Amino acid sequence: MKKLITLSAIALSTLLLTTTAQANEEAHAKHDTNATEAKHETHHEKHWAYMGNVGPKHWSEVKKEFNMCSEGKQQSPINIVASKDIDLKPLDLNYTTGSSTIINNGHTIQVNIADGSVLKIDGADYKLKQFHFHVPSENNINGQAYPLEAHFVHATDDGKLAVVAVMFEEGAENPVLAKAWKKVPSLKVGEEAKCGLSADEVKALMPENKDYYKFMGSLTTPPCSENVKWHVYKNTMTASKEQINTFFSTFSFPNNRPVQATNDREIDE
Repeated sequence: MKKLITLSAIALSTLLLTTTAQANEEAHAKHDTNATEAKHETHHEKHWAYMGNVGPKHWSEVKKEFNMCSEGKQQSPINIVASKDIDLKPLDLNYTTGSSTIINNGHTIQVNIADGSVLKIDGADYKLKQFHFHVPSENNINGQAYPLEAHFVHATDDGKLAVVAVMFEEGAENPVLAKAWKKVPSLKVGEEAKCGLSADEVKALMPENKDYYKFMGSLTTPPCSENVKWHVYKNTMTASKEQINTFFSTFSFPNNRPVQATNDREIDE
């Protein structure tokens, strides 16, 4: 029987393509109510977050540019239930480079990839930019959530996006995660460190059986842009309970956006 972790708070996910650090988005309680501090607060930019009045249900209210988060019809994540069996061709992955850095960007732990690795789709090169993680999983498969999900984010030079997702079950320790996450507990928000994963180790985070689901979706964080090509492997990898808890304790909240309406989208397998 598969072991799942149940986490019941609203949270967010991230599909960040930048390798730069994001500012710490915490809101600090103000004990001094003098005029100078009040004036400062009026100029403080409002950020999207994980819970409360800037959480996923309210992202479109944070900035007008985030309107797709509530108005979009092809939003991600979703509950994946195949609607069409077309015997998908294997993904044309050519990962030849390893990682450069790892960063705690305040939303997730993100591993940035050196230039050179690509996913080829319809003759176009989607360059692997980074991969990152969500606890628990964002997408569900036939109604089932998983303790951990990894997203490998790719982009063309003209800005088209594609994601390859891998689900993790609780089980044996994952040696690649053990190496990649070694510095995670000590990384403060906005900090990055060197991360020496090889191309083979990056590929080892994906299952040997490469059957997958394919559908159109969106970024799972603001601005929730659509027309993102999603590919979710059917088969899982494992991570130990300690590894999953290490990730969760880094943020102390789930970092997954709730499942969105499928809206009769075609989901191929």
